[in-house]
Amino acid sequence: MSLPIVTATRYVLPLREGGSLPGVVEGNDLGTYVLKFHGAGQGPKALVAEIIVGELFRRLGLRVPELKLMELDPLIGKSEPDQEIQQLLLRSAGLNLAVDFLPGSFGYDGSSGKPDETTQAKILWLDAYVANVDRSWRNPNLLVWHKQLWLIDHGAALYFHHSWMSAEKFTGLAYDAQDHVFRDVADSVPAVDAELAAAITPELLTEVIALVPGEWIEEGDRERYLGHLTARLADRSAWLPGGAQ
Repeated sequence: MSLPIVTATRYVLPLREGGSLPGVVEGNDLGTYVLKFHGAGQGPKALVAEIIVGELFRRLGLRVPELKLMELDPLIGKSEPDQEIQQLLLRSAGLNLAVDFLPGSFGYDGSSGKPDETTQAKILWLDAYVANVDRSWRNPNLLVWHKQLWLIDHGAALYFHHSWMSAEKFTGLAYDAQDHVFRDVADSVPAVDAELAAAITPELLTEVIALVPGEWIEEGDRERYLGHLTARLADRSAWLPGGAQ
């Protein structure tokens, strides 16, 4: 099993909200995507986190825009007049990550599209599990589309892989939920703990890790991701919001 691969046909415009400068791009399948570049400052590891976390969340029942891989021809970059964007496109020739564009969506503000308390608790649990530090009110990384909540931008999660901290250290790494969008439901998180922990099997983790293309991952790193995430799952007392049951 692998992510679908499409080819970029036109660079439409940059999205300057984030530091990595993703762009809206059209593909040869007539789809429109937010393209995240392996040549951006955060490098391919941010894309690795996007795939592992996004696809894990999707398999656990949360809404995440469809992810595809996208081939980018350097000729598209050469025709871009903005020098900064041109250099980014040229550095990112080859395979990049395409996120389905949700036309007409808007940022979650706590009113429209608010999920039920159980769903909020599941999102908080999962963000704590993958050490996602980017779900605050300053930057919720949540969109409302057709009155439903969609989760986006998981490149800041799994930050253990930037320096490859030990699995033991990651296992005991506390999660500060005080800044989280759904911090008010922290007391409800232990109630969903057993269900989520049981659903995240080694087979499921292996499946989502296998979706990462070989160009973005070092030999042996798939086993390291599996080891870190399995170890963190086995001992949840240090990071479980609301305290362990």
